[in-house]
Amino acid sequence: MKAKEIFSIPNILSYVRILLIPMFIGIYINAQTTRDYYLAALIILISGLTDFADGQIARRFNMITELGKALDPVADKLTQAAIVFSLMFRYQSMIFVVILFVIKELFMLVNDLVLMRKGKKLGGAMWYGKVSTAVFYVLTFILIAFPEISTVWANVLMGVTGFFLLLSFIMYGRVFFQMYREAAEEKKKQ
Repeated sequence: MKAKEIFSIPNILSYVRILLIPMFIGIYINAQTTRDYYLAALIILISGLTDFADGQIARRFNMITELGKALDPVADKLTQAAIVFSLMFRYQSMIFVVILFVIKELFMLVNDLVLMRKGKKLGGAMWYGKVSTAVFYVLTFILIAFPEISTVWANVLMGVTGFFLLLSFIMYGRVFFQMYREAAEEKKKQ
């Protein structure tokens, strides 16, 4: 791997997103004033903007690298995990979203690895995964930025987040099932 690939602008933006994670956790967990929560939300906003920018820059300027293909989803999942685990300290009901998030991500990881060994690969995020991620970031951003939100509204936001995570989980499950069937059919033909 060349230094040009390691230090490409999109990859640097992914590194920045990873470095923002401990900053977010520290500020959010220790927040005492509304200003602290706004600062934690600002960090997540910056992380989201760098996520968007790294993808745009990589595609537009032909800076897509193998490292970037691996680094971007890692930065995404680490950021999402930091958000849900941090929110769990403030909102007890977030435990259900955390459990669903962990199960979904483990399911995705295990199936990706098993299918890669069979010569199959998921061709990137599907539309429902992107919608789920967008909903996740918008609704958790609201929970982070507005800590005075009522319990009822917080539970609604967490419920909607959980619903979209579950929908994405089910839809990816169908895709993986189809990929297993295709791999089995290909093996029979050999």
